[in-house]
Amino acid sequence: MRDKIRIGIIGVGQIGTHHLQNYAKIPAAQVVAVADLFPEKIEAAKKNFGVPDGYADFKDLLAREDIDAVDVCVHNNKHNPLTVAALKAGKDVYCEKPMAGTYRDAAVMLETARALGRRLDIQIGTLFSIETKAAKRLIDEGHLGKLYYARSYGFRRRGRPFVDGYGTANFVDKSICAGGALYDMGIYHISNILYLLGNPEVKTITGATHQELEMYEDRRRFSNFSVEEMGLGWVRLAGGISMDIEESWAMHHDGSESPKVCGSKGGVKLSPFSYFSSLGDMPMTSTFDLQASDTRWHACFPDTDAYDSAQAHWVAALRGRVDLMPCAEIALNTMLISEGIFLSSKLGREVTADEVKDKSVSLAIDPYTPEKVWK
Repeated sequence: MRDKIRIGIIGVGQIGTHHLQNYAKIPAAQVVAVADLFPEKIEAAKKNFGVPDGYADFKDLLAREDIDAVDVCVHNNKHNPLTVAALKAGKDVYCEKPMAGTYRDAAVMLETARALGRRLDIQIGTLFSIETKAAKRLIDEGHLGKLYYARSYGFRRRGRPFVDGYGTANFVDKSICAGGALYDMGIYHISNILYLLGNPEVKTITGATHQELEMYEDRRRFSNFSVEEMGLGWVRLAGGISMDIEESWAMHHDGSESPKVCGSKGGVKLSPFSYFSSLGDMPMTSTFDLQASDTRWHACFPDTDAYDSAQAHWVAALRGRVDLMPCAEIALNTMLISEGIFLSSKLGREVTADEVKDKSVSLAIDPYTPEKVWK
């Protein structure tokens, strides 16, 4: 087993800094270089995290033979070109979500990794939450029976990036980010439900998107706010499973819903975590001491820490401790559903998975395109 995994990060802005913070908590991870278009971000990474080397050109980072894996932390429409370049340079790649700007770009990433025999992982942090682990145990042990319905849900009352004060304008300009609430938050929640369902094949998608709430006009104009603040969907999956989706950046509501998975014998609600079934011919609602369970699992099962977070799992898989979870495959299916919602909303009808794949086009942009900076 390898002691250290030497990592290079491309993009050390808001998200890249968060990745640096996470790697600092993983003893087996060693970030040896970063690349960014902005010199001040490189210097901040060196100063705050002790990164030895920084490059203005990502190709200089990829040319290093001592780097085992590359972490791609740029905006969505740059994921494909940077990931493909890193894979072709002989690196395993960990990429920030969403997988790419479109299904077409994401599929090329996974196809390239497979063709080159490299590992590709996508940051889906929700898969490693204690609630997801608990739900997966109940499902795997048969306590839900035959799964037939699930709900993906994410809510902010008023939390649109940039126009509501959080994040940069790049998060809401479609030419850079490709999507809004569905790509920013929905990726986490849709992927999480797909994982619990066993990542079934997508059959059809019906969807709608909305951008309705008022926003500060100066920020709207500067940002070119051109993405959805709400995405809604209904998905038919293989095995007769139905799935609905509600994802909002901004909505006049209280956020009282929850992601859930329902089966013939029982159901789970993820927030707050609850299990629903029947015992003695009586409806039953159960709660669990998840923290105590998690403490015991860590004490009794040596590889439990390899699933503490998305990055901890990535490093553990690279070291050979555990098999890499199919995060890239789940992320690709999530891209299919998300783009299906966009296409269905545009056409005003249900679409098939094959239609989405056929109509998907590349939105990849030049990795050297500078960010939009608010002054």
